[in-house]
Amino acid sequence: MSASMVASLPASQWAAFAAAALVFAAVPGPNQLLSLRNAVQQGTGDAVVGLAGRFTAFAILLAATVAGLGAVLIASETAFTVLKWCGVGYLALLGVRLVWGAWRHQPAGKAGGRADRSNSDEADGRVVGSGGEAGAAPDAPTAHRTRWRLVRQEFLVAMTNPKSMLLFAAFLPQFTDPAAPAAPQLAALGAGYIAIEFAVAVCYTAAGGRLAGTGLTARIRRRIDAGAGLTMIGLAGALAVERR
Repeated sequence: MSASMVASLPASQWAAFAAAALVFAAVPGPNQLLSLRNAVQQGTGDAVVGLAGRFTAFAILLAATVAGLGAVLIASETAFTVLKWCGVGYLALLGVRLVWGAWRHQPAGKAGGRADRSNSDEADGRVVGSGGEAGAAPDAPTAHRTRWRLVRQEFLVAMTNPKSMLLFAAFLPQFTDPAAPAAPQLAALGAGYIAIEFAVAVCYTAAGGRLAGTGLTARIRRRIDAGAGLTMIGLAGALAVERR
């Protein structure tokens, strides 16, 4: 971000933009939920690497907005509807996969009750020895996802969410000066928003990593995945019925 871009907007306008952008970024959405889940299940490092997908998508959307394509896309009812239903479909698919993965990794024979309680205890990260004392056991509630898969998921969630396009094509222009060239201002504001979103995203991943460090059992981790999946499905439903 060049000094001339920053100087083109008064400090009061930057302050108003930063406050609004912080609220926009901090509200839990699909990407923030995904990064939190990734940090809980695979650690802060993997979750932060996964953020590369989200910010690659944001960079593409910002470039489209600066080039004037963003306004064209949100003005097109067809384009907006296609993007919306792509977002609905991907969020629903991601949610179903999380719920299915949580269910699939339950201890075998869990429904068998007391007869299979020892198996359940092992899967929850506890091994009960002959003396009845619990010891540590590998805690692997769900399948490990590669970093590339985390990056891809973050990218697709951001890219297919119409609110991401609205953010750059409709939210940013509200803070520009109509008397000055729009493109440099949009580029500066977009870079500013990406910086704020990144800081918030790191906070989400740090919170997830901190939660993971409390010694969550496999059962709790599965429930977190199931909860995240159901939330994704709920967000997909909300997006489906949301009017433009």
